[in-house]
Amino acid sequence: MGDKRALVLGGGGVTGIAWEIGIVHGLAEAGIDLAGADLLVGTSAGSVVAAQIAGGEPLSELYAGQLRPAGNEIAARLTYGMLARYALAYALPGSGAQKRARLGRAAMRARTVSEAERRKVFDGRLAQNGWPSRDLRVTAVNAETGAFTVFSRDSGVPYVDAVAASCAVPLVWPPVTIDGNRYMDGGMRSPANVDLAAGYDHVVVIAPITRAFNPAARPDSQAAALDAHTIVLSPDGAALAAIGSNVLDPARRGPSAQAGFAQARVVASAVSEVWG
Repeated sequence: MGDKRALVLGGGGVTGIAWEIGIVHGLAEAGIDLAGADLLVGTSAGSVVAAQIAGGEPLSELYAGQLRPAGNEIAARLTYGMLARYALAYALPGSGAQKRARLGRAAMRARTVSEAERRKVFDGRLAQNGWPSRDLRVTAVNAETGAFTVFSRDSGVPYVDAVAASCAVPLVWPPVTIDGNRYMDGGMRSPANVDLAAGYDHVVVIAPITRAFNPAARPDSQAAALDAHTIVLSPDGAALAAIGSNVLDPARRGPSAQAGFAQARVVASAVSEVWG
C-alpha cells in the first residue's frame, strides 16, 4: 500500500464545522497533520472546513474564529415536520436519485431566506481567492434530478457557490443556482461521501453525523468498503453534549470546537496509526 492520503469531512451544521475544526486543530497540536492530505473531500459542513484547509488558512486561526461570537450566522432549526418530509422522501419507492429529487422539489418550494442573503454567510466564511490549487472535492445534489454532483477547481463553477450548494440543507436553506441548475446539500446522498476517497491508501473520516436512510451510505460502511487504512471519527459523549440538540445553532459553536479539540487527544494514537 502506498502513501496517498485523503481527509474526508462530513456534514453536521454549524456545530459540525466547529467540532471538525477543533478536532483537526487538536490533532495538529499532537503532531498529526491532516491538513497535509493529498485529497480533501467536503460534504455540507465539511465542505466549509475542507475549503478553509485547502485554502491554507491556519488551523489556529480557524479554531480561534469558532470561539468568537457567531457574527452574521443565521440561526435555524430542523423541525420534526422537516425531518418527517425527509423520511417520507426516502421511504417511498424509487432509485436514490428519485428519492433525492422528491426532497429537492420540496426544497425548491420551501419558504426560506433568499439565496443572496444566504450567500453572504459564505462570503464571510471563505477566502475570496477562488478555488485553491489543492485537490478539493465539494459534494452537492441536483435538486431537480437528484443526481449526485462533485465540484472541483476543474468544474468551472464559482468556488463560494459550490460550497454554499453543498451546505444548502433542504427545507432550511434555499437550493443554490449554478449555471441554471439548483443544487442542495451533498449530505442528502451520504453524510460524508467517503467513497470519493477510493484509490487512496490512508483515509481519515471526520463525520459529525453518521446516520443515513440508506445503511450503505453510512460513513463507516463506505469506509469499510475502501481498500485502505481507514478510521472514522464521530463525536464522543462530551462532544454530543456540547453540540446539543440543534446542529444549526451558532451559539453552540464555541463549546463544539472545544469538545473537538479535547477529543483529539483521546483519538490521536489511533489516528496516527492510520495516517502514518
